[in-house]
Amino acid sequence: MNKAEIQARVERAKELFRSGYNCSQSVVLAYADIIGLEPTLAATISAPFGGGMGRLREVCGAVSGMTMIAGMLAPSPTCDNAVAKRENYALVQHFAERFRTENGAIVCRTLLGLDREKDEPTPSPRTDEYYRKRPCAELVGDAARIVGEYLAEREQKQP
Repeated sequence: MNKAEIQARVERAKELFRSGYNCSQSVVLAYADIIGLEPTLAATISAPFGGGMGRLREVCGAVSGMTMIAGMLAPSPTCDNAVAKRENYALVQHFAERFRTENGAIVCRTLLGLDREKDEPTPSPRTDEYYRKRPCAELVGDAARIVGEYLAEREQKQP
């Protein structure tokens, strides 16, 4: 994956977010073809992770999206494979640490500067004001770029 391909995925993730998908969906959908998920399934399984898990404002949905992608890139489908589990967890930690280094946190409420622990489950209307006051599109873009850079590094290591 070259820089132009990564940038295209970043822009796609941001576009998905601006069109109404949540932060987690936007990241996962930007890579659905690479991780082998049909778009409707990708959007469905990533939907609950928006707003820091159902607007609980816990782990940022963009980070959760990267975590879901890690599950497909470094799968650990059985309970008895410690090596696969370690590789999966290592990739999750790599993604989270890169995001934290760039953005200062991986927790939604911290990233948004909120002083409440959770929001009502009703999503906020996507208005111009919503997009002006929230950094979510940029955070989604950061997550998509981090995944793309990982994929590019992985391709370079392969013979």
